[in-house]
Amino acid sequence: MAWFLVAVAIVSEVAATLALRGTAGAIRPLNITAVVIGYVASFTLMAYALRTLNVGVVYAVWSGVGTAGVAVIAALVYGEHLNLTAIGGIVLIVVGVVVLTTSGATTHG
Repeated sequence: MAWFLVAVAIVSEVAATLALRGTAGAIRPLNITAVVIGYVASFTLMAYALRTLNVGVVYAVWSGVGTAGVAVIAALVYGEHLNLTAIGGIVLIVVGVVVLTTSGATTHG
């Protein structure tokens, strides 16, 4: 259940970050509302997940998968360019998260 909460927290954070991109250059109340709700939901869900998971692992997964997700979705939605170096960086982030989560340091105790 804790990993499900982390997954939903990641989706909330990615949605909030993409909504934040939509506020560039203009104050848009709907986007700002989505940003606030998305980040509040994300941090709240992570707080619940941290009852059973280690903060270092949760934060690594949340930030790593979120960063990779935002980069890929922004490329698809906003036409932001990902060159080979950027793609390599995303792959390294994902590999690092996988190594950390499989290292056995995922739960308290």
